[in-house]
Amino acid sequence: MTQQVELKSKREIGLMRQAGLAVWKAHQIAAEMMRPGATTLDIDRAVEEHFQGLGAEPLFKNYPNSSSSKPLFPAVTCMSVNEAVVHGIPSNRPLVEGDIVSIDTGCRLNGWCGDAALTHPIGRVEPKIQRLLDVTRGVLDLAIELLGEKSYWSEVAEQMGQYVTDHGFSTVECFVGHGIGREMHEDPQVPNFTSRSLRGRNDFRIETGLVIAIEPMVNMGTKRVKILPDHWTQVTSDGRPSAHFEHTVAITDDGPTALTAAPTPAEIEGMVV
Repeated sequence: MTQQVELKSKREIGLMRQAGLAVWKAHQIAAEMMRPGATTLDIDRAVEEHFQGLGAEPLFKNYPNSSSSKPLFPAVTCMSVNEAVVHGIPSNRPLVEGDIVSIDTGCRLNGWCGDAALTHPIGRVEPKIQRLLDVTRGVLDLAIELLGEKSYWSEVAEQMGQYVTDHGFSTVECFVGHGIGREMHEDPQVPNFTSRSLRGRNDFRIETGLVIAIEPMVNMGTKRVKILPDHWTQVTSDGRPSAHFEHTVAITDDGPTALTAAPTPAEIEGMVV
């Protein structure tokens, strides 16, 4: 079935920016706590308090499992440590030097959503792991840049996949980005790699008003993943590390804009987050 892409107005994108700034601030709070001895459960609680203070609705807490018989997601953030790719559940396990932690979170503020992810090194990490983080952040930056140059998403996705391969890593293919607006997950699906189906009816035009969450997940080894018995956490099949970066990005008259990026000086003056 052809995807139904709903374009947003300039006003609506402005409202989404407010949700994006709330998510940006949540990531700043989390970043300050990312150190040896901290727990992902404590970080999750701090992010939840931040959203509560804004009157924002966390998008992840109690999110339905893909299987109706399985538990709802229990936290405000996904905290995926080391070989965990995505959907990790926060825990009381103390972080240690050399860990990496992918934190993914989002909220709805005044009816509009924002969603973003970052992967943090805990203390010093091995050079090859830092390179994994740099490449994953780099492929997200590349995608945002290419949005201003290409006409269709398939053209962006092809270069994303090639970038990761050229650096010796693999792109996770069973999870993709998504459209976002009043709901966290809207059309279109936004893969970080090219495929025959994407070149066909599942492709979409890059045009003013498009708002998508771009979220490459990159593995050091195999692209394959498996789910843990908690029914949520997805880990690499070979136990090697994975990284995850994400921004909510809008196409405006001035080009692509990351709505979950740091505030501008003008925005800082009027910030309530």
